[in-house]
This record gives sequence, C-alpha cells and structure tokens, in this order.
Amino acid sequence: MADTQFIKLPAFPDEPEESPEEYDAAEVLKDVYAALKEKGYNPETQIVGYIMSGDPTYITNHKGARALIRKVERDELLSELVQHYIATKL
Repeated sequence: MADTQFIKLPAFPDEPEESPEEYDAAEVLKDVYAALKEKGYNPETQIVGYIMSGDPTYITNHKGARALIRKVERDELLSELVQHYIATKL
C-alpha cells in the first residue's frame, strides 16, 4: 500500500496573499444578540448553546447572524464575555 503524498504548489506571483479578515468579537456578539432578540429568541441561551456545542443552528440566519458568528472562533467569543464580566462585575 502506497503512502499518500502531498505536493505543495508554489504560490502564483500575481495573486495577492489572502489575509483573513479580522472581526471584533464584541461587535459580532452585539449584532448577533440584536438579530436573535429581533426574531424573538432568548439571545443568552442561544449564544451559550452555540458556544458550548458549536452547532450554528442555535443562531438565526436573520440579518446574516449565523454567518457572522462563525467568522469568530468560539473561544474568542467566550473570552470576550469573560473579560466583559470581569470588567463590569468584579
């Protein structure tokens, strides 16, 4: 049985390197929260469900909220929430 070989192709010189777009976790949470609230969901439970499970169906498609929240890593969302809690509650 042959081993799988991976070949790394050289980058094309005319193509710009893709840099991932940065999204602010706080802004994403704010926008997703608003979309969930507008659709009549309980934003806190829906966001917690998404962070805990990674299941994007916890987040509505309304106003592109599901696609938006998936642009930020779940650990970054959780970190933002903890930082805000510490800053405002402790």
